[in-house]
Amino acid sequence: MQLNKRVMEVKGLFVQEAGVLKKLELVDWIQKLGLVNYFQKEINEFLESLLVYVKNRHINPSVEQNLHVSALCFRLLRQHGYPVLPDILSSFLDEKGKVMMKSSYAGDSKDVVELLEASYLGLEGEKILDEAKTCAINSLKDASSPTAININQLSHLVVERMVHALELPSHWRVPWFDVKWHVEQYKKEKHMDPILLELAKLSFNTIQATLQLEVKELSRWWENLGIKKELSFARNRLVESFMCAAGVAFEPKYKSIRKWLTKVIIFVLVIDDVYDIHALFEELKPFTLAFERWDDKELEELPDCMRICFHALKDATNEIAYEIGGENNFHLVLSYLKKAWIDFCKALYVEAKWYNKGYIPSLQEYLSNAWISSSGPVILLHSYFATMHQVTDAIDDFLHTYEDLIYNVSLVIRLCNDLGTTKAEIERGDAASSIVCYMNQMDASEEKARKHIQYIIHKAWKKINGYYTSRVASVEPFLTQATNAARVAHTLYQNGDGFGIQDQDIKNHILSLVVEPL
Repeated sequence: MQLNKRVMEVKGLFVQEAGVLKKLELVDWIQKLGLVNYFQKEINEFLESLLVYVKNRHINPSVEQNLHVSALCFRLLRQHGYPVLPDILSSFLDEKGKVMMKSSYAGDSKDVVELLEASYLGLEGEKILDEAKTCAINSLKDASSPTAININQLSHLVVERMVHALELPSHWRVPWFDVKWHVEQYKKEKHMDPILLELAKLSFNTIQATLQLEVKELSRWWENLGIKKELSFARNRLVESFMCAAGVAFEPKYKSIRKWLTKVIIFVLVIDDVYDIHALFEELKPFTLAFERWDDKELEELPDCMRICFHALKDATNEIAYEIGGENNFHLVLSYLKKAWIDFCKALYVEAKWYNKGYIPSLQEYLSNAWISSSGPVILLHSYFATMHQVTDAIDDFLHTYEDLIYNVSLVIRLCNDLGTTKAEIERGDAASSIVCYMNQMDASEEKARKHIQYIIHKAWKKINGYYTSRVASVEPFLTQATNAARVAHTLYQNGDGFGIQDQDIKNHILSLVVEPL
């Protein structure tokens, strides 16, 4: 098979490339082109040797040497869970925390992009990276300004990468969604390897063909479910839901998690619309009780659409629980899935009560409920079952150990949603978001509130990054999928409400992901 032949040829590059920079860039491009799964062994071996290299201080950067090497070295080691300190970047900052520039402005800008990307892997208390991030952002904004003295010295390629990094850093982007962009970038590389480029195209098209079949299967399931007509008030976002699921886990071996998450996200949207838009407030208490008791007796007096919604979710959850646990562990799995859905509905009911009373909670009170209503815990529970392979009673220990990760990923999902949707929600008079809560609590402007929410997102990411420094091999797939769930939220809400309106950005992502081959 052509793909396997190209994989073997690229493996040969790990032997051929002797220099540290060349191998660093090879690993970086393999990541960007979505090819890590083919070369995990080779990448790990190289990074192990690189860590020894760094610890022995063979990388001892100075301004005359290469910021690009040091920043890339730090980013790759930390991304893969190796214990590396940001001190290797300190030589490039002056006493005021600013990046010391070389004479080549274009070269500097490319290096500063790499420094900016590295800074987003920071942990709590790593002041060097906070300073590096601030300085890099300011430097790149100045360099890309139309009035910049040296703007004409910058190549179009460098400018594209500057803009891309400033819009959203690569660590916050969904890797699979960015593969096509990186393929186009790699084509323009001076030392582009045609074999690696061909492999990237073959791999993308092979995976895309698999995803196309899955979308067709899920579309049939959605049509056969027969609830689209009865729940016509709800958002019909099957393909968008699948796009999110593929963003969490694109690899072919994770077909089951994509199927489960697509169904989960569809029901999250439908139930959210019931609570937010369709149901009368007095109907929501029995609706919530039906979920708490996992019993439809509470629904006898409610409209048909609410009963249909409950039954459809119950049937889908039973089906997923059986697929995960089989006959032996069906009831164990179901108990956890039920609890996740119950907690989600109870959180939505709390928000409905606040809205009905005209009550605007403090930001902290809002967040203590909103991380659950974000649907993050429901999504990550399914990811746990998809990646941990064996269903055991140890799930309680696992969920306790990773409670803070689940909380912070869910927080990012909620706050990205709020940043993207609040303007429209304020105009419609919808329930208070984190931005409105902060504005009310602090008597602050919307601009100041947005900055504070962005600050909380940055803090949450530092906590998420902390799990990269203590990675356990068996947990890595779950950690990757949890991180991708937060990244999906950034993509969805970067330019508004990706679920509320079918805007052009989301359509482009869908076309790129599912329809248009490379």
